[in-house]
Amino acid sequence: MKTLNLSTAVGNYGHTRPLKDGSISSSNISLDHKEITPVVSIFRRMVRGLEFDVSEMALSTYLCSKAHGKPFTGIPIFLTRSFYHAGLLYNRKSGIKSVSDLSGRRIGVRGYTVTPGVWTRAMLETVYGVDLDSVTWVLSGDEHVAEYIPPGNVISSSNTNLMDMLISGEIDVAIGAGNTDSQDIQPLFHDPEQSDRGWFEDTGLYPISHMLVIRDEILQANPLVAGQLFDLFSEAKDEYLAFLDNGNELSPQDYEMLNFKDIVGGDPIPYGLESSRNTLEAFIGFNVRQGVISQPVPVDSLFAHVV
Repeated sequence: MKTLNLSTAVGNYGHTRPLKDGSISSSNISLDHKEITPVVSIFRRMVRGLEFDVSEMALSTYLCSKAHGKPFTGIPIFLTRSFYHAGLLYNRKSGIKSVSDLSGRRIGVRGYTVTPGVWTRAMLETVYGVDLDSVTWVLSGDEHVAEYIPPGNVISSSNTNLMDMLISGEIDVAIGAGNTDSQDIQPLFHDPEQSDRGWFEDTGLYPISHMLVIRDEILQANPLVAGQLFDLFSEAKDEYLAFLDNGNELSPQDYEMLNFKDIVGGDPIPYGLESSRNTLEAFIGFNVRQGVISQPVPVDSLFAHVV
């Protein structure tokens, strides 16, 4: 059987390393890895130029892309997950005292459709009662899906640095601005890990950040390839989880994964549709509510069949 050669762009994670170093491979598929940094630039290049056969993709970017007819399809390989309390920073000069003060404020985010923004807005609304429609969402960048038109309370800044926007007072709060030495900038949640645990205990939602997609042209010509990729990535993941259990020479990324494992009480990187159906359905609803997509879509319609 002829080997299918696929140009591939995914991040460097413990569970993708065996695929990149060749310790796990397939006789059916050859992955021609393209090293692209930062990972977020993969999404834009795939959405706008279909530069890769297989690529990592942010989940909300994928939903927005499908709504605009982009010719690639998801494979239920969920490469990264996260919780989002720690990503919220505020400027003390804004007068904000707690999360209940966010309604009516100016909150910065890189793009309106970015996945951390969608999850964070959902959390702020459903858990803390923030009126999302009263917030002015200030963008430091543009959207990966060029055709997307955001709601009316979304504006763009001429500044492309969220932290600079936060320090200057252009925005009161930022989502995912990174780190700073400024004493004016403080985390909104004093114990974000405990808040993350509370979110998971109350909702059962383990937020998906990034997934895998494949160009429709490749999938249509090779109907079995989605299942073959699923098996290959799953084998690499299993090797990584065994490494984590061994506990030797762990990186900060590995320790974060172990923390996630502790919060969710099991597999910290669950693959497969059924492992995440409730999370996906909830996330689709959040995207509709926030105007990222105009109407709900069935989960099964978004992913290739892999069994």
